[in-house]
Amino acid sequence: MAAEKLIDNIYWVGTQDYSRRIFDELVPLHEGTSYNAYFIRGTDKTALVDTDDPKFTHELLGNLQSLNVKHLDYVIANHAEQDHSGSLPQILKAYPEAKVVTNEKCKSYLMDLLPLTEEHFLTIADRQTLPLGGITLEFILFPWAHWPETMLTFAREPKILFSCDLFGAHLADSRIIMEKEREAEILDPALRYFAEIMYPYRDIIARNFPKVLALAPAMIAPSHGPVHADPAYILKLYEEWISPRVKNKVAIPFVSMHGSTEAMVNYLTDRLMEKGIEVKPIQLSGADTGNLAVAVADAATVVVGSSTVLNGIHPLAAHAVYLYNLLKPKTKFVSIIGSYGWGSKMVEQIQAMLDNVKAEVIPPVVIKGFPKAADFAALDRLADQIAESHKKIGLR
Repeated sequence: MAAEKLIDNIYWVGTQDYSRRIFDELVPLHEGTSYNAYFIRGTDKTALVDTDDPKFTHELLGNLQSLNVKHLDYVIANHAEQDHSGSLPQILKAYPEAKVVTNEKCKSYLMDLLPLTEEHFLTIADRQTLPLGGITLEFILFPWAHWPETMLTFAREPKILFSCDLFGAHLADSRIIMEKEREAEILDPALRYFAEIMYPYRDIIARNFPKVLALAPAMIAPSHGPVHADPAYILKLYEEWISPRVKNKVAIPFVSMHGSTEAMVNYLTDRLMEKGIEVKPIQLSGADTGNLAVAVADAATVVVGSSTVLNGIHPLAAHAVYLYNLLKPKTKFVSIIGSYGWGSKMVEQIQAMLDNVKAEVIPPVVIKGFPKAADFAALDRLADQIAESHKKIGLR
């Protein structure tokens, strides 16, 4: 990708990675991703906001050369993770006069991760400014979005917010700027990105969110995905996603070895739908962790469905429960259904894994063998209890 102008004197100079299919060896990438970096040319000084994944350092350097950047005063490091910072050593080699501008905590992390030393840095504090000549950069500490050292950089005069991972999406697209008429295209990739990465920190983000609203940015330029030409849409989405509100929805991640648990899931799904409740079963065999994260993110109730393996939870269900617990979900109610052959400690195992889930437990339905009339009746009662629980918290 060639450098692309956002406005006069501010350019996108990053990389579109169309071929990457997994991130952090965990998150599936259906549409690739981008590593966004931005070059700013003031009348007095120049700055690069973030760098690139080290695999694509040559593209970043090529984009800077295409803009005839012969001198670089500052490299702003909003976040230390290597998909943003990995090209720093090569950038400093190409522009040895540049200083890395970041906060104290990020500086410490960068020195842990990369061959950088104290003299490379210019350390800033929250709300400190850096004049470039005609463009003033303001630094806003925004911890836990999604690392503890994350900060945002705001170009005051053009009102562009360089938001790091916040408001991002894993999406490779040659159309760098997301114009208003296309903004609905960002919903699914932005939601997946939020659910996979930002969701565990939504309460902290919510507390800091007024900082973003007070800036009233005219454009938001994240570190992954398109630039938001009209921030109103993504800001509205985030206000909903970081809220404590849940939907009249039940997510059912499940795995079934011989059809018994699947029959229970299908029956419970039908009974809940009859009661006007949205239901999202997730078959865990070959499941996408992003789909799991999205499904549980706003569900009032999560029901884990599992067959029993050697007296315990099926490994695929255990993996899903572990990830679900890591997300620190806002789920209000949780239950368990499943089947066993000769014995099961599955319920105790699952409950022990859910220490981050502050939800009311609705009595599980775990049966021996294939479900019979009495078992289906127990699932009827479970559906009734879920529906009544939702009504009690105002969900219809």
